[in-house]
Amino acid sequence: MFAVVEIIPVVNASATTAPFGSQCTRTKLDWAIVASCLLFIFALAVSAYFEPAIRVLHTFQTFIYLAVIAGALRHEKWAYGAGISIAAFWNYVNLFVNTFIRNGVETLGVIISGGHAANPGTIIAIPAALGHFGMIAFCLWAYLRLHNKRLIDVGILLGSGAVAIGYFALIIAIFGPQYLPLFRKVFRL
Repeated sequence: MFAVVEIIPVVNASATTAPFGSQCTRTKLDWAIVASCLLFIFALAVSAYFEPAIRVLHTFQTFIYLAVIAGALRHEKWAYGAGISIAAFWNYVNLFVNTFIRNGVETLGVIISGGHAANPGTIIAIPAALGHFGMIAFCLWAYLRLHNKRLIDVGILLGSGAVAIGYFALIIAIFGPQYLPLFRKVFRL
């Protein structure tokens, strides 16, 4: 009974009394990761609204970002690896393998200049890319601020990134096979 009484004050520590780096502490950096993930989830939702064929894919894709949020709020290293990797992968594909982000920027330019855009929905690529750039920066910064870094973290970061990208590939294969050629281009398959 005495041991249980001693544990209770530690378990019930509030965020204001929790030590730095504990799972109970929430920082502005944690909330920046959350905001970046939510910005991308917003882009997924808007895109799915206008393109019904990708609704299921985007619903399952959202789970990656919800996992990153949950892990990042607990200062889990795997969440930083998954967040950096999925964001960098998506931005790489949409900057260098296809023209989605460029099309979004060009469409915004046409609209700002008073023209008529053929596909105004491509503008959603801009907040999507910005959300991902935020995820990359904030997850990297959060990892670098951790006090308990070890050499094994390289495996944790790379492994969680591989799992996130693997999950992404799996859901594309199941719910959006029309996007598989992008994976073939990226991995030269």
